[in-house]
Amino acid sequence: MKHKTNRDKAGFTRIELIVVIVAIAFVGTLLALSLAPRPHGRSSGSISCASILREAGTAYRLWSDDNGNRNPYEQTVANGGWKDLLTNADQGANCWTNYAIMQNELGQAPKLVICPKDKRVAAASFTSNFDNTHISYFVGVSANDNYPQSILGGDRNLGPGPKPDPDYGFSPKSGKGNDVAIPLNSSNSAFAWSLKMHSIYVDNTSDGAGNILLADGSAQLVSSATFNRNWLPNAAGTNNWPAGRIPATPSIRLIFP
Repeated sequence: MKHKTNRDKAGFTRIELIVVIVAIAFVGTLLALSLAPRPHGRSSGSISCASILREAGTAYRLWSDDNGNRNPYEQTVANGGWKDLLTNADQGANCWTNYAIMQNELGQAPKLVICPKDKRVAAASFTSNFDNTHISYFVGVSANDNYPQSILGGDRNLGPGPKPDPDYGFSPKSGKGNDVAIPLNSSNSAFAWSLKMHSIYVDNTSDGAGNILLADGSAQLVSSATFNRNWLPNAAGTNNWPAGRIPATPSIRLIFP
């Protein structure tokens, strides 16, 4: 007959009891953090929007892998891209083309190009009624892997001037889009996220905020001041401007929907 040991009679040892208490405390802390309000300037909408942009970044990478390591705006129309269109100025009306080209990589889900904070709604599909009015993000048509911090995309509500625009900045309600040169030297020209979408306080300021997608696939929520001070000066300048439309200062070309 097998006899019970003293350990069996005693139940938990002191060490085991401590382990259980620590585990319960750890789980309680995780639960408290998940239920606590998000830090100032990090609304659930902004976090969801950044996640969507990261998924878009993955779509770019997948498309590039299958198309000669070039993004849609770097590849010719004959090879499935829209580079030919960009040799002309004023291509804002064709912003939607960039995302329609990547519909397979986006999982045939038009909602992946709509920010939860935008008034615009997702199209039914990429083929039925898809156009600029169903897009929340601009396209940086000079971003590439050689410059991981170059700006690949971002929230459409960026506008000119140091003060936030009351509407959507460079992205008109009509859906006609906008083809914009953004100088890299923010001391010459300042830009601000409008009071739409992620109009929140960041770094104790109220100058607006928006998400940007970088060429390395990461997404960042930045204030207008941070965008001008830290990101623009380090972005890779565009070198394939349309003939006769080369800016006087180094700039990046952003296509707004």
